[in-house]
Amino acid sequence: MSEKIHIFDTTLRDGEQAPGSSLEVEEKIEIAKQLSKLNVDVIEAGFPVSSKAQYQAVESIADVVNGPTIAALARCIENDIENAYQALKSAEKYRIHTFAGTSDIHIMGKFSDDKYGKDLNEKRNTIIKMAVDAVSFAKSFTDDVEFSPEDAGRTDINYLFEVIEAVISAGATVINIPDTTGYTMPEEFGEKINLVKKKVKNINNAIISVHCHNDLGLAVANSLSAIKSGARQVECTINGIGERAGNASLEEIVMSLNVRSDYWPYKTDIKTKEIHNSSKMVSKHTGMIVQANKAVVGDNAFAHESGIHQDGFLKNRETYEIMTPESVGLNKSKIILGRHSGRHGIQSRLAELGYELSNRDMNKVYKRFLELADKKKEIFDDDLRILMGDRNIKKNNAFDLDYLHVAIGTNTIPTATVRIKTSDSIAEESATGDGPVAASFKAIKRALKLEYDIKLHDYKVRSITSGKDAFGEVIIRLFINDTLYVSKGTSTDTIKASVKAYLDALNQYERDKKSRYLLYIEEPVNV
Repeated sequence: MSEKIHIFDTTLRDGEQAPGSSLEVEEKIEIAKQLSKLNVDVIEAGFPVSSKAQYQAVESIADVVNGPTIAALARCIENDIENAYQALKSAEKYRIHTFAGTSDIHIMGKFSDDKYGKDLNEKRNTIIKMAVDAVSFAKSFTDDVEFSPEDAGRTDINYLFEVIEAVISAGATVINIPDTTGYTMPEEFGEKINLVKKKVKNINNAIISVHCHNDLGLAVANSLSAIKSGARQVECTINGIGERAGNASLEEIVMSLNVRSDYWPYKTDIKTKEIHNSSKMVSKHTGMIVQANKAVVGDNAFAHESGIHQDGFLKNRETYEIMTPESVGLNKSKIILGRHSGRHGIQSRLAELGYELSNRDMNKVYKRFLELADKKKEIFDDDLRILMGDRNIKKNNAFDLDYLHVAIGTNTIPTATVRIKTSDSIAEESATGDGPVAASFKAIKRALKLEYDIKLHDYKVRSITSGKDAFGEVIIRLFINDTLYVSKGTSTDTIKASVKAYLDALNQYERDKKSRYLLYIEEPVNV
């Protein structure tokens, strides 16, 4: 049977310490409720003594959130511990988490005053006494007490053993080994946990926990190395948020154990289908945007753009996905359509939208797709619908746009040059107008030497797709020889869309002329 790894979530305490991500009390409560749905084992709700808002948040979470153990942080000071207890006491289950710096750097920096001792050895003895007293005092309020030797990653190893043994003897039930500055390497950190297990005589009376920071991008790797060496609780945050470069990412640790269950003989009780919701909620409330390439919860985690990847994925999703999007609460993987996409990916998306194309039509669509993809980073479903609705794909036109150039400026008369393909020739002409659209229409009429009576009745422009370079749609109502034609043109360029709409109306008129002529020849009316 797999051994359980306890998940201690510190999003609301250490995660909130990320610059610019402070949370309101109501937001903390909402996140805590979501963490309960996620089924974490412990929620570290805050540091009650640090402010009135922190106290209120811990107290409120203790009042309303059931399921996980609610923890609060406290320094090795009686007032901190008393505050933590008062804030936690209404909780179904609660834990007091106390800590003290134990590395020489922390000791000489934080406890430099002579009252803690005149030299390093004296100061070290003082820290042990403070830690033992704090754990003993916390024990008077609850049986569940956790102690952290802060900056354990850089603490003298023999002194670390001494501190841990002393606080376990005082009643600590969880010993947390923090790599506070993200300094250690995975093998080094794993060996540190191994040594703690071997050298601390009473270590079997406590659970070993780890709390890793990501300053060198190794927080998750260090946490997994620690699990392999005997840690059975991992302290982490949603989206890996936290001080400086952040904390170990909850979703990455959990899914590492989940996906590689063949390698790791461990499990968590996390309901992985709640991971996506948890990530989105934390991102929304903290304002910390999740980078697109973030593992498990980034926008690109289950997205495929490369044509080779899309083709392989569509044939067998396991070719490029080691977990399903459904397993973390997403509906499905995404085929991202862009300049790297191949025909298979586009054809698959078009089929989802209800379009079936012959190879010949697909070649036409694909050519136009690539032209559009050079302008837009991502092609959306609405873009594809527009490509499929383009009359030029489906019908033979009398006139097709081959080239358009427009010159405009504050001190320049708007000028347009167009080149139009007809059934048997190329027509090119330039014209000026009151604006670039009027100039373009005039140039087309000149190029084609049209003798129609053409009057523009209405002209509308709207954005119809998403993204920075969204498609614009131009709708015009044009009277040609007293017959009204309503036509549309679409492009990422509004002037080009206008020209396409104008040509579309002309093509409709030409088709109508041809239909009337055929009707007259084939079905003469006897008078």
